[in-house]
Order: sequence, then C-alpha cells, then structure tokens
Amino acid sequence: MDFGKWVFLGLVCFGTLLDFVKGFDYANVSHISFLESYEVSDAVPQPLMVPLTLINGADSKGAVCLDGTLPAYHWDRGFGSGANSWLIQLEGGGWCNNVRTCVYRKTTRRGSSKYMEKQLAFTGLLSNKAEENPDFFNWNRVKLRYCDGASFAGEGQDEAHQMFFRGQQIWSVAMEEFMGKGMRNADQALLSGCSAGGLASILHCDEFRDLFTGHTKVKCLSDAGLFLDAMDVSGGHTLRDFYHGVVTYLGVEKNLPSSCTKHMDPTSCFFPQNLIANIKTPLFILNAAYDAWQVQASLAPKSADPHHQWDQCKMNHARCSASQMHFLQRFRTQMLNSIRGFSKSKSNGLFINSCFAHCQSERQDTWFADDSPVLQNKPVAIAIGDWYFDRAGVKFIDCAYPCDNTCHNLIFRDTDSSSVPVASSNLLIHYNNVSLLLLLLLVEVVTVI
Repeated sequence: MDFGKWVFLGLVCFGTLLDFVKGFDYANVSHISFLESYEVSDAVPQPLMVPLTLINGADSKGAVCLDGTLPAYHWDRGFGSGANSWLIQLEGGGWCNNVRTCVYRKTTRRGSSKYMEKQLAFTGLLSNKAEENPDFFNWNRVKLRYCDGASFAGEGQDEAHQMFFRGQQIWSVAMEEFMGKGMRNADQALLSGCSAGGLASILHCDEFRDLFTGHTKVKCLSDAGLFLDAMDVSGGHTLRDFYHGVVTYLGVEKNLPSSCTKHMDPTSCFFPQNLIANIKTPLFILNAAYDAWQVQASLAPKSADPHHQWDQCKMNHARCSASQMHFLQRFRTQMLNSIRGFSKSKSNGLFINSCFAHCQSERQDTWFADDSPVLQNKPVAIAIGDWYFDRAGVKFIDCAYPCDNTCHNLIFRDTDSSSVPVASSNLLIHYNNVSLLLLLLLVEVVTVI
C-alpha cells in the first residue's frame, strides 16, 4: 500500500475515533480524553435519534461557527403536560486558546457545522422515555451544538486565519430561534449544560432568566462545569494559563459578568468559582468531587508531569499512591470551599458525589438507571427533579473517597479490545493500542503545524 493510501486510512480511523473524543491535548492540556462519551451495549434500548437543524440566517447577524458555517441544534418537541416546557442543553467539548488550537478545531464538529452529526442520540435528561427521564421526558428538549471554542462567550474574529469567535452571538440567535418556536410562552424552562457547556450554563444563566416574563419558572443546571483555578502537580496553574488564552484570544472578556470583572481580572472571571455566588437565578451544581477531566487535563497534564509519575493514577484511581490521593483530597476540599457561599442560598442545589467521573446528566447510566450513583438514596435525576419542582431542598455533598460504592468511575485501560463495557460500578474505557497510536501521531502532526 502506498503512502497516500496509508494517510487516507489513517484519516478514516482518526475521524472515527474523534467521534468518541471531546477533550484532548489542547496546547498544554495533555491527555486524550474519552470522558463525555460511552458506548451503548446491544442490551440497552436504542435511544431517540434527533436530526440536526441549522439556524438559517444566523450568519447575517454575525452568529457563525469558528469556520463561518451556520450554528445548529437538535430539537425534540414536547408533548402532553410538557408541551409548554423547555429544556435547553448547551453542548460541551473543551476550548481552544490560540491560533494553532483554534485552526485545528475549526476542522472538527467543535468548530464547524459541516462536520456535525446529522442525528444525535438523546439520552439521560434528554431522553423521551418516562422510565429513563421521569421529570423532563415530555418537555421540549433542545441540544444547542457547540462550535465557537469559548463556552458560547467569545466575540471577535481572526481575519488572517479566517476564524470567527461568535459564541455570544450564537447564544443570542439561538435563543431568538427558540423563543420564536414557542419558548417565549413557556411555563417552565431549564438551561443546562455539560463540561464546557456546564460553564456556559453558568455564564448565561441570568441572561436566560431575563428572556422570560415573571410567570415562567426558570432555573439552571451546570453538570461538570465547576472548573477550578487549582494548582497542578508541578505547582503551576495549567488551566489558568490555558483560560487566559481563551479569554484574550477569543474576545471573552467583554461578555463576562461585570459583577466579577469590576474587582477581578478577566481570566479569574472565567472560573465558575468566582461567578456562582452572584448568580440571581436558581442554579444546581452537579459535579464529581474528583472530576476526571480536571484530574487528567488540569491537575496532572503531561506538561506538569514530565516524568510520568501520574500516568497510572490519572488513568485509574485505584493505582494512586497515598501521596497522590492526598493531593486529590485537597482538590476536593478546594471544590467544597468554592461552593460555600453559593450553598447558602435556599434556591440553589448541589449534588457533589465522590466519584472519578465527568458529565453525569446526559449519560443514561449515571442519570437514571437501576444502578445509578445515589446520594441520600436519590439518583441524579430524582435529586434534580426534586430541586427544580421544589419538592425538596437538595444540598447533597458526599463524604470523601472511598466511601461511595455507587459511583460509575471512569477507568482507562490499554487493551486489544475495542469494546467499552460497564463492569460493576466502574465504566471501563478500552481502546485499541494501534488505533490510539495512530490517533496520537496524527494529533502530534496537527499540533506542530
């Protein structure tokens, strides 16, 4: 086989693997992460597949993806008692922070609607089945696709590289689109998001509430969006350095809450810990105390661990040494300290479980299933439903690891198997060594361009 055919085969494998990847080596953030995806076994009923819809005319208002294509969403109409209720889910998927990472991103589904899936599975809080999603199954459920690289908050462009940073405009045009389709008359509305989308749901929470008149019940949910300004294992601040690039290069500063920027620098105001106490709209924070993405990409990235002392620990928490676990326990303590002021509000909610996980609301196994994670005997779906509908106050904070045996911990293992089974309480993520090597090589080629 000649070199050209090898390259073509490599690109095909690369594209297939990218469907499972939502976060990877963005500049100094090192590890390829399969944290927001999982395979559904044949035994699990097939989820609802919802088609992609482009927001026609959005470009005339400056609302475009990184590459200039139209933004898009998936919408499943509400029915029955939920016909006049709306749930907006902001998609996650990391960020870009400079020319190199944004140029790469605009050739993926995270930067261009050209590469987005034509249909998307609705599971977890997006499911249309009462047995999978008891409180929101018959609402209008929308997933707004993420293609701006800055948690729907950027504003500007890089003319030299033909890139558009229009996250704020995408947010505005999308909300206008949904209001025109009936959301302006909603009796109930919930803005949610996972990962970078969870950060976006915090940034836009009060804006979302301001769309409605007083008769609409409006709340927000952030899943795995509590990214901390934490020290990494080398004593540096990998995520702060990365966020500084996101905020400055993509023009986020002008869209950050003035309640924060008037007394803190813009980069600090991209960290949720400095925003949540000032949000007026009721907000629920769903987060793993040992967020798997933050462990891999923020606390122990390759750049902060040149001798690979954390490689085994960050792939499988059971392989952490006593000193490494002590470091992770300090991270949990920092997370709990960051929500102290936020938790004082009676209208806010918390579900902080001591798991090594990331994004628990979109996945069916962690949202609502027979063996879902629970706190105070309630799975995530019931806890959030109780909070939203004011059935009960929900301020659930788990005891420290290893006390919780209901977790679906993410464990990464090199094997020759391509399957991704769920074994006991852990989600075992396997990937073929050859395919992973190919992916790593291709990523390295991209990152040196």
